Amino acid sequence: MRSSMAWFGYHGQLAPGPHMPADVPQSQLTRGPGAPERLTQAQTLLIDADDTLWENNVYFEQAIADFVSFLNHQHMTRGEVREVLYGVERQTILERGYGLHSFAHSLVKTFEHLSVEPVTPELHQTIWKFAHRISETPIELIAGVPETLQYLQQRHHLILVTKGNFTEQTGKIERSGLKEYFAAVEIVPEKNAAAYKSVVGKYELAHATTWMVGNSPKSDINAALAAGINAVFVPHDLTWVLEHETIATAPDGLKLLHVERFGDLREYF
Repeated sequence: MRSSMAWFGYHGQLAPGPHMPADVPQSQLTRGPGAPERLTQAQTLLIDADDTLWENNVYFEQAIADFVSFLNHQHMTRGEVREVLYGVERQTILERGYGLHSFAHSLVKTFEHLSVEPVTPELHQTIWKFAHRISETPIELIAGVPETLQYLQQRHHLILVTKGNFTEQTGKIERSGLKEYFAAVEIVPEKNAAAYKSVVGKYELAHATTWMVGNSPKSDINAALAAGINAVFVPHDLTWVLEHETIATAPDGLKLLHVERFGDLREYF
């Protein structure tokens, strides 16, 4: 989660039709007693990838921790260094988009801003390694994902919707072994209301039976609701801080479901 709009991996004809943020308004989320009964009509589930299907941000968090230790700033706390980095990341994303190259660039710029010593070629290489070793990490599927996708695929239409660098996201999808469960895959530069509206229009989806499933309040839930489709919030303990946002109230006619884990989708869909 950390490309122009792109699509690949179409497998068949679609039928018509750090911890969870403290400011999530639990009263606006449906779960447990009073939650909707299992939906019997076929739905379209747009499903996020990073930190919803497989672990992702934990590796960035480790890279940041190692970077902060390497910087070893004498006058700023580790938290203060992180805040500087987050600010740099926000700007870098606007300029370069998401992905490991963008993340590595943010680390270098942060080091240049905070270090008293110049960034030599050797230092530059070391800093870049903090980011690019992430690409060597095997895909770790989140518990319950394969069997849940297998179950959902038999009842509903599944489309994988992820944002980021096209090559990086394509590689992760291929290595995950999960592509077979999806009728289509969309890799977008940003997950906002416009992106979701484009996907809905492209596949001629019905708003009332379309859901976005993901862990990010900002990109998966609020943007989907703003686009006029339902949403399912699947929290992750290490959701990227730049994705934290107060979860919006579902507009009239839309549904917002909160499940504790991905496998819980089988109870409702």
